[in-house]
Amino acid sequence: MVRHRIQSEREKVTRALSRVDLQTAVVLCAAALLVLIHARYGSRRLFLDVFGPNVAADLRGLYAWGWWFVSQGILGFVIPVGILILAFKCSPREIGLGLGDWRLALIIAAIYVPIVIAGTWVLSDQVSFQQQYPHLQSAARSWRIFVAYELLFLFYWIGWEYLWRGFVLFGTARSFGVNAVFVQAMPFAILHMDKPMPEPLLALVGGVVLGAIVWRCRSFWIAVPIHAFQMLALDLWCSLRIRTGAKGVSATALLEALGG
Repeated sequence: MVRHRIQSEREKVTRALSRVDLQTAVVLCAAALLVLIHARYGSRRLFLDVFGPNVAADLRGLYAWGWWFVSQGILGFVIPVGILILAFKCSPREIGLGLGDWRLALIIAAIYVPIVIAGTWVLSDQVSFQQQYPHLQSAARSWRIFVAYELLFLFYWIGWEYLWRGFVLFGTARSFGVNAVFVQAMPFAILHMDKPMPEPLLALVGGVVLGAIVWRCRSFWIAVPIHAFQMLALDLWCSLRIRTGAKGVSATALLEALGG
């Protein structure tokens, strides 16, 4: 009886495993693993502990953030693309690396930009946001550091966006279809849980919307400038408020901030 039960369960497991889509399973497990690797080995603390003593004190913060950004680019873009193309023989277009419907993408971006500019201006008036952005506080006081910091940030956005809006979205599409939009949005939102409110809530909504836009345009590239510009605008407004002390969201406050 016991032997028969074991054999029956073994057969059930075998049948279940035969129905698992290998690509989907690898993509979801790899995405989780890559996040863990980045948290451990792409951390700024690791950089400061290992390389910090050999870097000029005034540049350690910038270099540490650069380490975090570039490692995300490698772990979120280079490795996932390699997995899909080399291991599963996917074409670049199939996994969101083509231009897709770039005309629609430009229209969406043109509509989105003024909304972001206005929305981030309002959010930047909150002290909690000024304490959080820019992440590198010295960037708020030095335009030279600000520019270098934002340029390095682009590596991060390419890796961050592709991990979710490319690797997970298109990598699981043959199993989940359009429902992959919601699959990629869940971990994306959860990873914002340590941010000041209402950012985690906006991340959930934004993750779904951005995933849907990428799905419609069939290209992850639109997600990079949209998300990068959003952060650039927030960093810029917070920096200007920190430098000038401008408060409120009125036109007078805006002129005062721009004077910095």
